Amino acid sequence: PGESSRSPDGSWKCIELKGGDIAKSFRKAINRKEGILAIGGTSELSSQGTQHSFSEEERFAFVNWINSALEKDPDCKHVLPMNPNTPNSLFTAVGDGIVLCKMINLSVPDTIDERTINKKKLTPFTIQENLNLALNSASAIGCHVVNIGAQDLREGKPHLVLGLLWQIIKIGLFADIVLSKNEALAALLREGETLADLMKLSPEELLLRWANFHLENAGYSKINNLSSDIKVKYFCPSNWRSSSDSRAYFHLLNMIAPDGSKADKPRIEINMSGYNEKDDLRRAECMLLQADRLGCRQFVTAADVVSGNSKLNLAFVANLFNKYPCLTKPEGQDLDWGKVEGETREERTFRNWMNSLGVNPHVNHIYGDLLDALVILQLYERIKVTVDWEHKVNRPPYPKIGANMKKLENCNYAVALGKTKAGFSLVGIGGKDLNDGNPTLTLALVWQIMRRYTLNVLEDLGDGEAANDDLIISWVNRTLTEAGKSSKISNFKDRSISTSLPVLDLIDSIQPGSVRYDLVKTGTLSEDDKLDNAKYAVSMARKIGARVYALPDDLLEVKPKMVMTVFACLMGRGMKRE
Repeated sequence: PGESSRSPDGSWKCIELKGGDIAKSFRKAINRKEGILAIGGTSELSSQGTQHSFSEEERFAFVNWINSALEKDPDCKHVLPMNPNTPNSLFTAVGDGIVLCKMINLSVPDTIDERTINKKKLTPFTIQENLNLALNSASAIGCHVVNIGAQDLREGKPHLVLGLLWQIIKIGLFADIVLSKNEALAALLREGETLADLMKLSPEELLLRWANFHLENAGYSKINNLSSDIKVKYFCPSNWRSSSDSRAYFHLLNMIAPDGSKADKPRIEINMSGYNEKDDLRRAECMLLQADRLGCRQFVTAADVVSGNSKLNLAFVANLFNKYPCLTKPEGQDLDWGKVEGETREERTFRNWMNSLGVNPHVNHIYGDLLDALVILQLYERIKVTVDWEHKVNRPPYPKIGANMKKLENCNYAVALGKTKAGFSLVGIGGKDLNDGNPTLTLALVWQIMRRYTLNVLEDLGDGEAANDDLIISWVNRTLTEAGKSSKISNFKDRSISTSLPVLDLIDSIQPGSVRYDLVKTGTLSEDDKLDNAKYAVSMARKIGARVYALPDDLLEVKPKMVMTVFACLMGRGMKRE
């Protein structure tokens, strides 16, 4: 490994680093404050030299994105617009939780019921509620928030704030980069591929393929990624510099700009005169001026393009795709659209739950991403089932020949562990079912893991006492009675749950006075009334600190599995208060 530096004559050279010099050089780079700022920790470990770093470029980009996204929201005028040149403006602005809640709803609409956000006359307690609501809602849409607490956000800890914001923003940017929501993506099919092959690609892979689709049509060479193929490269020991950084973007903008053929989209001509600018920063700036004409100058500065910041360049391209995909659904081809189905509510809930636990790789497609069982095995560890990673698990990269056999071995091991160590009911389920992506049987296993995870939380709070459905129902009814509520449930299929009144009464029993009953519909209820109550109930549960993954429709339709998780999470919250 070496480090590039400019010699006195202006040429570039390599400095070889050995042993401790590498660590010293890295520490020096972190502290240099050239785009990365170091924050000294306050814990005992931190005082011994641990530092948290964060990217100034990301802070700058997120400030501008949030300013633009929430520009017209009256509830955010007390903190917006933020000054991107003021270092702490972002970390202060998120401190009361309102901006975070709003950004979550922008990424996944209706996640948070606006009625549950505390907006006026804020106190430390109501701010805490907002931050609970934001964190638990972020978890419900698939953000990994295990090591982030409300206090961290209130204090504006930079690395945690930026990490959470990036997850929220990315979920929103990627929301429509999926074949079931955007059938025109089929235009990206390559020879010999099926729609099923396209559905297996991650949003990042689809974006790269989309960019290359347009670059190829422009007669420009393909790029392999959105970082090193965009940035300027320095090659050692020679002095040759590749300056192809923003040229790919010039061609991409030129290909996707409206050509005036559609009445509602007037022609926007991209000025390519900056393409041949020799100075890298100036050329990148010329390109961004053209992106601005499309309303897409977001996330990256000229310096970010030149340096190849992968995160911000990915966001820049995703925003381009969302505004100007410039794709047409293929007609007349023999494509099997019958298998292109949108994600079910249950699948989305399970996928978000897995991602919120920080599994790796990130789960984009619940069946395609579980084919090698690595995610399943990570989930086993979350439910205290020991996994023999060293001797029993095959990890990527898999060999070209026999790759699927290695994945199948993992799946067989996962099913065997489920039967023997976890004690799951897996009758008729084999490793091949996981490897084939069998929806029914895969979900059967995932549900049992999620159920065990939920019950383990209760057992930990209850000094190891075994938790089950009867215990939860008994606790719910006792808590309701002790609080003087008239609601009660007989089981998780009880039709009264469709009104959400038992859930709201339980929330108010756990935290008296928290539910605004003037907002709750009672009496003879229409389906819309019930859904209104369910939305309020789910957000209120999260607001008082329950990490609920279920959705309002699960209460409305009384889905027993998800209903159980709602009451179990509320029981866990209630036990913490006892």
